[in-house]
Amino acid sequence: MRRQKTALPAVSSGPSVYTTAMSEPAGPSESLAVSTSPTPQGEHDQSHVEGHFESSATVRDIVIGLADGLTVPFALAAGLSGAVASSRIVVVAGLAEIAAGSIAMGLGGYLAARGDAEHYASEKRREELEIVERTRDEEEEVYEIFEQYSVPRANAAPVLEALKQNPTAWVDFMMRFELGLEQPKPGRAPRSALTIATSYVAGGMVPLFPYMLAFENRSALQLSIVITLVALAVFGALKGRIMGTGWLRSATQTLLIGGIAAAAAYLLARLLNGYA
Repeated sequence: MRRQKTALPAVSSGPSVYTTAMSEPAGPSESLAVSTSPTPQGEHDQSHVEGHFESSATVRDIVIGLADGLTVPFALAAGLSGAVASSRIVVVAGLAEIAAGSIAMGLGGYLAARGDAEHYASEKRREELEIVERTRDEEEEVYEIFEQYSVPRANAAPVLEALKQNPTAWVDFMMRFELGLEQPKPGRAPRSALTIATSYVAGGMVPLFPYMLAFENRSALQLSIVITLVALAVFGALKGRIMGTGWLRSATQTLLIGGIAAAAAYLLARLLNGYA
């Protein structure tokens, strides 16, 4: 019985952003001139520049760490503001939560990255066996992959023959196009843990900052709300700028989602405090 395969994925698992060398969109005539201008054979077209963002995993870790760091300590500090009179108690409790939260989040990131690496290694060993023990089945799967791109079997046959001459490339091809798996970068797990933990600490210090200035709890809470929302908007704008998705859209999205999450956490903390 053949192993159930997943649907054909995109070539890259992370976001890909296409940029051109021009700072402003070209007009119709300019676009036509660029697309129809001949390039001498054997020469590289220097007018064509591609930029691909390749650090999506790192950005994802930063997003995870900052999002939790901004919302959880904020909710804790806000919930304590109405229960205790001393801002020092709020700060101490907030710092303790940040320390515990950063360790827990970092550990979670490490285990997730390790799990991805182990899963990739397991599937790679399986594919290495299949191209030897079930060669005909794997050949048909290559043809099926190309058929999804409307490439006839006759045109795909030379590619298959080239892959058969290089088993390592054949396995890599099946891992990427059949299973949708990218080989994790070496050292990904500890980097992910450190990135998430550091981002959590950075995010958690933002809502606690007003309390560290020894403001009265009510005033500190109001200022904490403002700077937390500003931090969410700024972070969203930077993320959108880096990812190429538009800074305004990303800032608005991050502000709304983070604001709703912070409000829900705050209301839950206040509700639990009322029953305490």
